Amino acid sequence: GLIDFRDAPPFNRFRFAALFITVLSLTLISRHMVQPSEIGRWLETIGAISADMIDFPYSPVRLVVLMLPEGTSIDVIDRVRIAAALAYLISLLSLALFYYAIRVRRWPVHDGIFNVWINLPTFDPTSGEDVVHRLARDARFNVALGFLMPFFVPAITKTASSLFGVVNLDNPHTMIWVVAAWAFLPASLFMRGMAMSRIAQLIETKRRRAAAQM
Repeated sequence: GLIDFRDAPPFNRFRFAALFITVLSLTLISRHMVQPSEIGRWLETIGAISADMIDFPYSPVRLVVLMLPEGTSIDVIDRVRIAAALAYLISLLSLALFYYAIRVRRWPVHDGIFNVWINLPTFDPTSGEDVVHRLARDARFNVALGFLMPFFVPAITKTASSLFGVVNLDNPHTMIWVVAAWAFLPASLFMRGMAMSRIAQLIETKRRRAAAQM
């Protein structure tokens, strides 16, 4: 957020809101375990319903559960399952909202002109191959990485546990941040890919208009 799309709201606002809501929701669920509350029960119910819907074989939520070491208590498994499902649901909703902003709200040009130099300071349009091709390629890479990361992270963590030790998700603080990062980072990459694809489309459209006027 400090580097890319600094002057193209609400891109960074969506990412910040998604991470904030995820951490807050998982915190309230963990707090509900020791100090029951109405909002904690409500979030736990949503997480349980989401888990029943998206916890199927080879799904990201199922892989997170399988990442847990043998001998993990049923209570911890249920807690991680509910937290992972809720975090994944929030990430999907953030992607849906950003897609709405692109298609309906015409992001990023609904409030004016999009400046590539300000919003993509690490991207040099004057070097290398065609700028549209580079943006489209980077967009595909980010989308692919964002799609695959929820599947790869649990497998990598499971493999690395034999070398560096088991990740202890019994601790609520560890569970909150591990699950939040697992859900947020892929969504952020996916959102960045969508944004770069949109910029490539805008540049291509502007080129076609300029060519038609010549």
